[in-house]
Amino acid sequence: MKLPKTKISIRHVLFGLAIIIHLISCNQNGQGKQETGRNAQLTNVSIVSKEISIWTKNIPDFELIKGTETYNDGMIDTVSNPTVKIYSPKENNAGVAILVFPGGGYNKLAIDLEGSEICEWLASIGVTGILLKYRVPASGHHYDKVCDCGKAPIKPLALQDAQRAVSLVRFRAKEWNINANKIGVMGFSAGGHLVADVSTNYKKRAYSITDDIDTINCRPDFGLSFFPGHMIVHTKHPYDLNNTLPVDSNTPPMFILQAGDDPIDTIQNSLVYYIALKKAGVPTEYHIYAEGGHAFGLNRTALDNPDWNKLPIADWENLVIRWLRTIKMRSN
Repeated sequence: MKLPKTKISIRHVLFGLAIIIHLISCNQNGQGKQETGRNAQLTNVSIVSKEISIWTKNIPDFELIKGTETYNDGMIDTVSNPTVKIYSPKENNAGVAILVFPGGGYNKLAIDLEGSEICEWLASIGVTGILLKYRVPASGHHYDKVCDCGKAPIKPLALQDAQRAVSLVRFRAKEWNINANKIGVMGFSAGGHLVADVSTNYKKRAYSITDDIDTINCRPDFGLSFFPGHMIVHTKHPYDLNNTLPVDSNTPPMFILQAGDDPIDTIQNSLVYYIALKKAGVPTEYHIYAEGGHAFGLNRTALDNPDWNKLPIADWENLVIRWLRTIKMRSN
């Protein structure tokens, strides 16, 4: 039996090709849309303040930072006037605040990837994100290109700024709709070290008291340290923690997260911090992932890894949300 011949018009052929091209395009763009989805959800979730200087009078050791502040491709260099910027939730404010410390080796600040983008996300979950633009360069242990070596700072300017910022937020907590007993710190790389620094060095100021704000407690209520660096300097034995970080039983609860393949700050940095916290009886969560590298934020990384969002570590924010519940900082 002969089958009837089917007439296919050019219009039908073109229509079919158009559908195929559309499907291919959707398939190629799907991953990109998933990766940018979280950023799209953060639009208009916060009320952002202007930059607020953290020092009302003279800045301690101000003469150590010279030059003009510059911004280039998400990085800030030469910060002499430290500030905070407040990202207040537009709705569902939990009363919790987290000071965010960007990384940059204490020589620069990754102000977008590890700063403003994190604060926007915090506001989206009802937490006030407070971006600390602390002083750089050479404000903590840092790489010095002259000697091609690591060097300690002349004065711990970043710690000074972090201590002051915690006290300032607690001092102005009511004004900023924050519970003064729910103020945490969160940092990345060098900022992760600064989290440990201010969480262990809170009994004594790294500068002379300047006003009433400096009489307010500068101990954070909790901390989150992401791929911290500078944790194994000033040590004599393997698995010793940097001796400028006096962990004790009063160190606040801590959340630590790092990728095992971090090529910049190796896993030993976070591991020795966890060991010290564990020995001191400090409630600590420690999350290690096989892959993820260094210098990542919410849904992207500064390193050349186009598949970063496919890795388990890319969902770290869900762990943070759950942890904040377990330490009674959030109820939902």
